Amino acid sequence: MLIGIDLGTTNSLAACFRDGKAEIIPNRLGKHLTPSVVSVDPDGTVYVGETARERGALHPLETAGVFKRSMGTEREYVLSGRKFRAEELSGLVLRSLKEDAESYLGEPVTEAIISVPAYFNDMQRKATKRAGELAGLKVSRIINEPTAAAIACGMGSRGEDARYLVFDLGGGTFDVSILELYGPIMEVHAIAGDNFIGGEDFTQLLCNMYLERAAVAPESLDVRTMNEVYKMAEACKCAFSERNEVTMCCPIDGHAYEMKLTLAEYEKACAGLLEKLRRPVERSLRDAGVKLSEIDQIVLVGGATRLPVVRRFVSKLFGRIPGFTVDPDEAVALGAALQCGMKARDKEIREVVLTDVCPFTLGTEVLVNNGLFDESGHYLPIIERNTVIPVSRTQTVYTAHDNQTRVNVKVLQGESRMAYNNLLLGELSVPVPVGPKGKEAVEITYTYDINSLLEVQIHVLSTGVRRKVIIQNEQNRISEEEAAARMENLQYLKQNPRDDEANRLQLLRGERLYEESTVNNRTVIDRALMEFERVLAGQDRTEIERARKRLTKTLDEIEFGVKH
Repeated sequence: MLIGIDLGTTNSLAACFRDGKAEIIPNRLGKHLTPSVVSVDPDGTVYVGETARERGALHPLETAGVFKRSMGTEREYVLSGRKFRAEELSGLVLRSLKEDAESYLGEPVTEAIISVPAYFNDMQRKATKRAGELAGLKVSRIINEPTAAAIACGMGSRGEDARYLVFDLGGGTFDVSILELYGPIMEVHAIAGDNFIGGEDFTQLLCNMYLERAAVAPESLDVRTMNEVYKMAEACKCAFSERNEVTMCCPIDGHAYEMKLTLAEYEKACAGLLEKLRRPVERSLRDAGVKLSEIDQIVLVGGATRLPVVRRFVSKLFGRIPGFTVDPDEAVALGAALQCGMKARDKEIREVVLTDVCPFTLGTEVLVNNGLFDESGHYLPIIERNTVIPVSRTQTVYTAHDNQTRVNVKVLQGESRMAYNNLLLGELSVPVPVGPKGKEAVEITYTYDINSLLEVQIHVLSTGVRRKVIIQNEQNRISEEEAAARMENLQYLKQNPRDDEANRLQLLRGERLYEESTVNNRTVIDRALMEFERVLAGQDRTEIERARKRLTKTLDEIEFGVKH
């Protein structure tokens, strides 16, 4: 079975295509969104999703989130003495989604189409592919998030030609894409974005404002207190959707500082973040060669587009109020599922043709004459950004020095005219016959496939010698043996049992609320938890379910004031 997965910074979700339509796959708790959070306890049991997030409130040093931003880097997270890279933590999230999908669909899930931010570079895309493999999935395609979202929106209006601007602001990344739907063809014209801005930054800004007004240095707080401040900031940020003024109050060192903040004040403080959203929009329009007036539909995607400050900014920027044609949290996953249907050539959508583009310029470093002397370190573009993929381009270069014995090719990604300002993806070299500079010609061929993965080939014309490699940056290079060992290590971590997930979630939630509450509520929570634990010990499933509902009702009344 093939499924589509939106592997998000804050939340992840899966979807499938069956019976002629895309549908979201609920997780083991019956919810569509699974928080992208992983927690590992000292005995090696892994918790993923909402349970991990609850556990993180109690054990922050054993819990990790927002690791998507570290995909493709060497950063390691230490959880209960075990080291994990971002792709390994993502692999655990994907494994949880895979298990939930298998339970829901009633059949094995072996293959997936996984979405990534359009502005993810080559290393980040490869790390995402490895994460899928670590979860036991064959990743048949990596699809750009805004492209997936546009598919979800565009498929609902088939037969109507339209040009879309997809404004995709998630928890940690931002993408803008210009797409056009005409007849059975959906074509991506341009992509721009920023991998380091998202809803998490708007929350962090609120944290910083609170601590600054309270005259508290962030470095003076322990991890748990900082997490509490962040959690309160997140709640206040979301509360702006319903009111124009919020109050933020957190206990710090026995004191509770209260901050009242209006939406207008918060919006003013967000000016720098909002400006970072403006630039990719302008760049995408420029690259696509279209005017804002020529855009038929503006599609908002990603949970952060629900924020009033973002929606007001978008409305001012575009001079109109965008609508939600698809749930912004679910659009990417639904689009990935529709791509599954296209891959399977489902009779409902097999006539649709999708084209995507290369988000970055790909090139190499060369020596050029500046009119006075030869100057090294210049960037030679080979595949320009926003070129339709799959694509293959060849550029011929020549030896730069007398008696040169090898030609070294640096594979670069970026837009700067100087090579050192661009991202080094890898290097390869080839021997050449000794001779005067400029004599030996070498062809460099870059091939960028539909998964946005790069293959490089170099060919010495005089000798016929060729070198070809699928680029993998040295800092991320792992052998097949090491990859197999990592996969085995992840497989043998003790995953929190599915059947116990709902029970464990409420127990952790109760423990968190107990720590957050005052005397009267603590007594109520303590009794409720003891009663639930007593029922759990009896192992009567029917009685356990009833007891969990009673506990959930009690905790809801304390945390939200909700009466069932």
